Amino acid sequence: MRRKTFAVVVCAVVLFGLGIAQAQEAPEPTAEHKKLGYFVGTWLSEAELMENPWMPAGKFTGKSHCEWFDGGFAVVCKSEGEGPMGPTRDLGIMGYNMDAEVYTYYGIDNGPMTMLSVPQGKVDGDTWVYDDESMMDGKMVKSRYTIVQKSERAYSFEWAMAGEDGTYKVMMKGTSTKP
Repeated sequence: MRRKTFAVVVCAVVLFGLGIAQAQEAPEPTAEHKKLGYFVGTWLSEAELMENPWMPAGKFTGKSHCEWFDGGFAVVCKSEGEGPMGPTRDLGIMGYNMDAEVYTYYGIDNGPMTMLSVPQGKVDGDTWVYDDESMMDGKMVKSRYTIVQKSERAYSFEWAMAGEDGTYKVMMKGTSTKP
């Protein structure tokens, strides 16, 4: 009798587990995630850097290769370039946070500064605006990165920082195109 009861319980647990596994399908990327697909591919960038406390003024050129990360929820970009302070290398990850309903950007580069916060962005039409607030040289600094899609193969970008009066000053302005 115990064996029969044990066998019935085991069968019930296995069947219940199979039912849950079938009901829980892999999540699919949302429309917001799919919007990140705009950035997939190879991009060539040119920019003008304005003099600021963290770097000298000058020209920047770079090349980025962006691809979907497994699952289709994030885009990973590896970039290399040349700026007023020499060669640059960076790795960026763009995603979408469904709970906060914001786009996110995580990045590292070959410079001495590392991100302490996660810039958060919104999209309005063809304009992406990421805002961030982080420590730089011991001071809390607000920054804004704006991307405007010009076509499927081109966008302009601008990085600005807020001064003590709250007014944003452009630190870098440029364009990126797919070859």
